Amino acid sequence: MVARPPVVVVVDRMTVDDLAAVQEIEQESFTTPWPPHAYRSEIENNRLAHYLVARHGDRIVGFAGIWLMVDEAHITTFAVRRTWRRQGVGERLLIALLDLAEARGAREATLEARPSNHPARRLYEKYGFALVGVRPHYYSDDNEDALIMTTDRLDGRQMRDRLAHLRAEVGRRPDIELGADGLPIGRLAEAAEGGAAEDEAAEGGGEGGRAIAPDVLRPSSVRKSS
Repeated sequence: MVARPPVVVVVDRMTVDDLAAVQEIEQESFTTPWPPHAYRSEIENNRLAHYLVARHGDRIVGFAGIWLMVDEAHITTFAVRRTWRRQGVGERLLIALLDLAEARGAREATLEARPSNHPARRLYEKYGFALVGVRPHYYSDDNEDALIMTTDRLDGRQMRDRLAHLRAEVGRRPDIELGADGLPIGRLAEAAEGGAAEDEAAEGGGEGGRAIAPDVLRPSSVRKSS
C-alpha cells in the first residue's frame, strides 16, 4: 500500500455547505443525533451559537460548537469522524473553541459530563475543566448524575499558560499520514492495542449511557430535541 503525502487538519467556521458532512459524522457518533435542520437553525438563527469544523482539504473530519452566554461559554457538542479519531483532531477543535470563547469575552467555559465517561473526563481535566457540582439523576436514559465541569478564568495566567503548553504540544505532532484509502495510517493498529475498554470508548456516543470517546462529546443540557 502506497502512502499519500501527510496532511494538515485546519479548523474553520462551519457553513451551510458543510452540513451534509456534519450530519454524516453526527449519525455515526450519537445514538440520538440532532435532526438535519438543527445545525442550519443554529448557524442561521442562534446568535449565541458558534460552530467549527476540522477540514483536511475539502473533507470534513470533525466539528464542534459552543454557546456564548454573557460571560460563559457552554460547549454544546463535538465529534470526530470515526476513522479519524485518535489523531488529535478533537484536541485541535477543543483548543479552537476555548480560543474563540476567550476572544469573544467569555470568562469561563463549562459543560456537563457523565461520571462514567472516563475518557472524556480525562480530556476535560487535561484542558483545565474541574468538577464544580453535580446534577443528581440528570440523564433520562439511565438516571445517571451529571458532573458540572468548569474552567478557571480563560483570561487568567494559569489557563493561558495551560493552553499555550497544550497548543504547542499539539503543534509538535507530526502531520497525519494517509494510506492509499485516504484514511489515517495506524488507526487500526491503535485500536487493536487499546483493548476492549478503548474500543468501547471509541464506539460509544450520545446519550446511550456507555462510555464515549474523547473525540465524541455531547453535554446533554443543550441537546436539541427538534
